Amino acid sequence: MNDCLFCKIIDGEIPSKKVYEDEHIYVFEDIAPKAPVHVLVVPRKHIRSLKEASSEDKELLAHIQLTIPKIAQQLGLDAGFRTVLNTEKGGGQEVFHIHYHILGGGPMPFA
Repeated sequence: MNDCLFCKIIDGEIPSKKVYEDEHIYVFEDIAPKAPVHVLVVPRKHIRSLKEASSEDKELLAHIQLTIPKIAQQLGLDAGFRTVLNTEKGGGQEVFHIHYHILGGGPMPFA
């Protein structure tokens, strides 16, 4: 997707503070953190939102879900963390490339 911010970050066109990457996902620090630790987990495949995901994406989505705890552990979030997935504008999604937030390291910004 040519105009997608996250696709440009994944491709290295826009700099980011990488935390983790593998063949399926790219993880980087959020530029406007809402907690002491706030990273974004973004699949390399462009999927607009969870609403747009299909059965073809089930292995990718499972990989993300199963990798998030490993990333959280790498970030020192042994006491726990919050995982957030906003879907569409009404759900708070601002960048339309599916992505998960991992937040932790202090009080959570909302209940």
